[in-house]
Amino acid sequence: MLSRIAESLFWIGRYIERSDGTARILDVHLQLLLEDPWIDEDTACRALLGVMGSEVPEGVELTRADVLSMLAVDRSNPASIAYSLGAARENARRAREIVSTELWECLNTTRARMPRKVASDKVHEFFGWVRERAALSVGIIESATSRDESWSFFTLGRSIERADMTARLLATRSLTEASGPSWTTILRSCGAYEAYLRTYRGVPSARNAAEFLLSDRLFPRSILFSVTRAEQCLRELEPRSERVGHSDNAQRLLGQIRSELEYTPVADILERLPARMDAVQEATSAASEAVRQRYFPTNAAPSWVGGRS
Repeated sequence: MLSRIAESLFWIGRYIERSDGTARILDVHLQLLLEDPWIDEDTACRALLGVMGSEVPEGVELTRADVLSMLAVDRSNPASIAYSLGAARENARRAREIVSTELWECLNTTRARMPRKVASDKVHEFFGWVRERAALSVGIIESATSRDESWSFFTLGRSIERADMTARLLATRSLTEASGPSWTTILRSCGAYEAYLRTYRGVPSARNAAEFLLSDRLFPRSILFSVTRAEQCLRELEPRSERVGHSDNAQRLLGQIRSELEYTPVADILERLPARMDAVQEATSAASEAVRQRYFPTNAAPSWVGGRS
């Protein structure tokens, strides 16, 4: 496969997952700002922009509407939903000879229907629409793509991005400890609440909810599941031939995350949750860069504002 095609497929997966994850995080936190009068809106907005890797304006008081504008509909902000959907469509255009007509039409239609402004009473509906369009795109690929290199590069990108977005969501738990999102809210934002209840059969506790989102081997949005899936994709792209260690730096980085999640007690992770989640984000960024250098080294990789890819 040509490196430019592989790169486009990798970033289609990342951008689709980024739009979905950003919509989930914003839906939770903007609704929280609307409902809780005790939260300092400016402080919460700045913290949220920081977690999302977006530049935080100085000297102005930020509101819920500002965050919605910057992270949802601003087409020039690499951390925004609008940018991600546009970039997914552009990468599909570059790989048009590989991308199916159905996926191309889905991404093209989604980009065309992306609004430039969202009314205050339509915010939740907008985020639901973004999640539905992301799910439709992924569903098309999962149901109509051969499990070859094309699928592996797409799934690799999506898995790395999903691990990163779940880490960002967990990091927001500590933005405002007293009035931040509850563990129930965070589970719901991941679509994990019902799966959690079937697994633990009880009201979410900090330990159990964190354990579920960090290291559950069966739930697809847990960080461990996503990292493991990314490792599987890398092994399929280039089966291991060396007798000792790993020559693939991306596999080494992802393996280190997996080992820490598997063998570090969840109580220890909870004690330093923001720092641990920052480490996961740094590792996924480094793994993405390692993939770029190994499989498509000729082009500059897209990145979050602030240097996080």
